[in-house]
Amino acid sequence: MNWAEFFSMGGRGFYVWGSYGAFAIAIIVEIILLRARVKHAQAEAMAEMLAEKSKGGAR
Repeated sequence: MNWAEFFSMGGRGFYVWGSYGAFAIAIIVEIILLRARVKHAQAEAMAEMLAEKSKGGAR
């Protein structure tokens, strides 16, 4: 077996490698979006904590 046969996957290489590519793109996008959500949640928590502190923290 040579590399060309391996990558062609018996004529189904486009489907196979396209699926791997779509999966990789989806994972990368999810990581980017997750980082953005975490950063937003941290900023929101910090703002809430500062607002509570400026009120005097009385409960």
